[in-house]
Amino acid sequence: MKSWNIPKPGARFVAKMEDILDVYQRPYDPEYPQVCVDEISKTLRSTPRGSLPLEPGQPRREDYEYKRHGQCALFLAIEPLQGFRRVWVSERRTKLDFAQVLKELVDEVYPDAKKIVLVVDNLNIHHPACLYERFPPAEARRIAAKIEWHYTPEHASWLNIAECELSVMWRQCLKSRISDIQTVTEKASVWQNQRNEQQVGVDWRFTTEDARIKLKRLYPIVKVQ
Repeated sequence: MKSWNIPKPGARFVAKMEDILDVYQRPYDPEYPQVCVDEISKTLRSTPRGSLPLEPGQPRREDYEYKRHGQCALFLAIEPLQGFRRVWVSERRTKLDFAQVLKELVDEVYPDAKKIVLVVDNLNIHHPACLYERFPPAEARRIAAKIEWHYTPEHASWLNIAECELSVMWRQCLKSRISDIQTVTEKASVWQNQRNEQQVGVDWRFTTEDARIKLKRLYPIVKVQ
């Protein structure tokens, strides 16, 4: 059996983890909303031979053969303390698309916020530089100045609540075959509105104190002289 030599995460991992956990412990402040952002890709597929209609006691049945129609990307932002989320559907998953999401967060979703406390993972498009590739310098700087960035540690994207919410969205409305981006957009919009109407929040209970006990093995060993 092949063994993998996986290095211990170390101090950089711990510092980023505790930073995220501290963010999640902040009380709600409408002027500094805590927002988590993540994205997934959805492969578009149709069923050329069709499917069988629903029957009592039988789920919808479709032929195993499918046809590809490219893919699309879904960006999701969630404010856990308010039970609010926003979904964007795009043809691509690029830094330019992410820059547009940031602009809409600043100008449309949270126009009155002094600063958006943003949690993201380490994907290469998640960087203020994406704004300068999409917008003129003055506009890019204006948007960047409204965002406070917090990054999850590498290989620990589970610390991003948006990833958990994307998993829920996938299971509830995207798991089946969908052939076109318009249908994906419609399904995501309905799901988003229903969740927001119900104000489904996230009760995050894993704290820094918990991490220091349960994940003690990840912490560097400090030898006192």
